[in-house]
Amino acid sequence: MTPLQLPEKLGAILLPGCALFPHGALPLHIFEPRYREMLNQAVETDCIFCVGTLTRGEVPDYASCTAEVGTAGLIRASREHEDGHSNLLLHGLCRVRFTEWLPGKSYPYARILPISSEPLEEDQGASEAGRLRDAVEAFLLGLPDDLVSQVRELINRAPDPAIMSDAIAQKFVEDPALRQSLLEELDVSNRIDRVIEHLRILRSGDN
Repeated sequence: MTPLQLPEKLGAILLPGCALFPHGALPLHIFEPRYREMLNQAVETDCIFCVGTLTRGEVPDYASCTAEVGTAGLIRASREHEDGHSNLLLHGLCRVRFTEWLPGKSYPYARILPISSEPLEEDQGASEAGRLRDAVEAFLLGLPDDLVSQVRELINRAPDPAIMSDAIAQKFVEDPALRQSLLEELDVSNRIDRVIEHLRILRSGDN
């Protein structure tokens, strides 16, 4: 699935303090009737909907309460319970910009524009990936072996520095504001700088 294959309009679940990175995974419990309808329609079509971050309490004017950048995600697994609630796993596909919120649905429904990280110069990719990999290895020193193996496997699956930075952010960045800011950061070098600094802070225990 590439950004060019995304529908022009998608439903969106709006959540406070929640940002999903491309290639990351987000477990969701769907129980609101409007989102149950959204899920049913997604399953019947392309199995894709978006995650948007609420910037304040939700109001009918979604543009005024939702971050402009979110993530389109693919339903990897979904289990519906007898009461109609569902548990699912959403896999992040790509960043999207919500360009227009549209009427006519019980759930948030938007016109979207896929957005990509800014491409690095040809000779930058390996050095930026190496820089982040070195920072991750320094962060992992002394941590449990199972976690070290898990993280190494994660970065080995994502040699591209843009994907790697998102994968590390998905796993280690918990602060909602920082997660959203990193999601909106399209300059890969800047994103790596900020992820490295966050790992340093975590390692040192600074606040």
